[in-house]
This record gives sequence, C-alpha cells and structure tokens, in this order.
Amino acid sequence: MKVSDQNSSDLFFYLFSVIVAMGLNVLPLSPALQFWNPDWVLLVLIFWLLALPYKWGIFSSWLVGLLMDVLTGRLLGQQALIFAIVSYICLKFYKRVRYFPILQQALFIFCCLVLSHTLAFGINNIHNPAHFGWEFLLPVISGTLIWPFAGMVLRSINLNQPVG
Repeated sequence: MKVSDQNSSDLFFYLFSVIVAMGLNVLPLSPALQFWNPDWVLLVLIFWLLALPYKWGIFSSWLVGLLMDVLTGRLLGQQALIFAIVSYICLKFYKRVRYFPILQQALFIFCCLVLSHTLAFGINNIHNPAHFGWEFLLPVISGTLIWPFAGMVLRSINLNQPVG
C-alpha cells in the first residue's frame, strides 16, 4: 500500500469517527436520557488529540466545533471556541496523559468535560440567564464513564498508526 493510500484511508477513519460522533450528539433521545447524553464529538476529538497530536490540532478541532455549531443551531463559534480551548489543553498534556492508567485518564477527561460544559453554560448564560442545575453535570459523568469503552473502540481503529 502506498503512503498516499494509507493517508487517505487514515483520513477516512478519522472523519468517519467524527461524523458518527456528530450523529450520536444529535440523536433524538427521551428527555430523561437526553440529560445523560455525553459530548461524543469532544470525546472523539480528545482521543485523536491524545493518540495522534501531529495529525489533529487546534484548527481541526475548531473546524469540527464550527460544524457542530451549524448542526445543532447554537451560537456560531461557541462549540468552536470550546473545542479549541480543550484541544489546547489536550495538546499541552498529551505526553503525560497518554501513559496514565485508565482511571487517571478518566479524571483528565472529567476535567476537560467539566471545562467544556462550564464554558458552554457561561456563554449561554450571557444571552439567556438560566438557573444552574446539577443536571448540567450528568453528561460529564456519563462521558467520563464511557471514556474507557470509547477509547477501546477508537484504539481498535487506530491499530495501524504509530503513536507519536
């Protein structure tokens, strides 16, 4: 297989995983389950940022965030800004986090998800003042619990890539 064929097939898997995550984010769920729906796109982005930091960066995360803003109808640039900030943190610490045991990785993911949801709540609160409820943290908890399984699935896709 030529290098260009390998790169195009890798790009297909990266984009496919992000598109599937976008579909899971906008999947209509019952109101009770909607509170528990994690930010699938952010989980996938964090995985690719930690696994392949030389292929995913702040700009690519920003572009995915912009697509999510358009897809979900949120304030244009909100998810883009949040994904860029979380991406910066992931790229800053990827050398350490990559070698953490799964529980410590889950703690890092928890912090990234809390930051993401806090920023989203703050940005939304500027335009629509809202009451802070603890259901705001339910997607963070579910995303943290799903991380080990999502990581295993994405790692199985990433088997042919060197970790760099």
